[in-house]
Amino acid sequence: MSDIPDSFRAAHARLSALNEPRPSHREDPADPSTVQAMPIVLHMPKNERPDRLSLSAAAAMAVVACCLDERAGGDTAFAAGLGGWYDARIRKVSRRARNIHWRRAQEVPGVTCSANGAEARACVPSAIADTDPMIAKLQIGGTDLPPVEEEPPLRDVPLIAVDRDLQMSVGKQTAQVGHASMLLAAALPVEDAWTWASTGFELQVRELPRPHFREFCAQPGAVEVADAGFTEVAPGSVTAAAIYRCD
Repeated sequence: MSDIPDSFRAAHARLSALNEPRPSHREDPADPSTVQAMPIVLHMPKNERPDRLSLSAAAAMAVVACCLDERAGGDTAFAAGLGGWYDARIRKVSRRARNIHWRRAQEVPGVTCSANGAEARACVPSAIADTDPMIAKLQIGGTDLPPVEEEPPLRDVPLIAVDRDLQMSVGKQTAQVGHASMLLAAALPVEDAWTWASTGFELQVRELPRPHFREFCAQPGAVEVADAGFTEVAPGSVTAAAIYRCD
């Protein structure tokens, strides 16, 4: 596809490098700049709570859209923030916001996406110590959303499956599906990634009981997220997996 912008090709190449062998990057607690994270802001209105799966989908879309934004392919502060994060341990921290705090979060560089009325914003990563004050003040935990009745997955829409048996909080789950979406994009040829981008990175999230989740992971083309185990789950737990074509 000759009509793919150079900025997109560059952003995709930088993201795809995550799938190549890399030197081990260790975090040094004595050097806060080595601990990098992408903030994910979840819109959680008080009276109109989003459903769990839609909010997870919005977060996953926002993360991959941020990684492949046109600013990510140039010589910009946006790209530098992503680059520093790619070179470190890939962390994401989900926070919740509503009302004025949600509106102010839109001023922080990043990308907002919506899915079935749910909204999430993925902000440009930075050292945790340098998190924008408007984001740092937002609460990380304290709110969860109940499971919802799930419909069969749509065909030809990228699908992210989550291991339901892990019983992850909404914050943890949105971080995991965000990781899955960026790994999926990184694994795709740039032409497929561009086609996906043309849909606004449309995707769907489903929570599967472990036996079905393992079957999903075994499908050709599935990419898995193995968690480092800092919070909620044991190290090495496969928390989520994604596939581009859902048959």
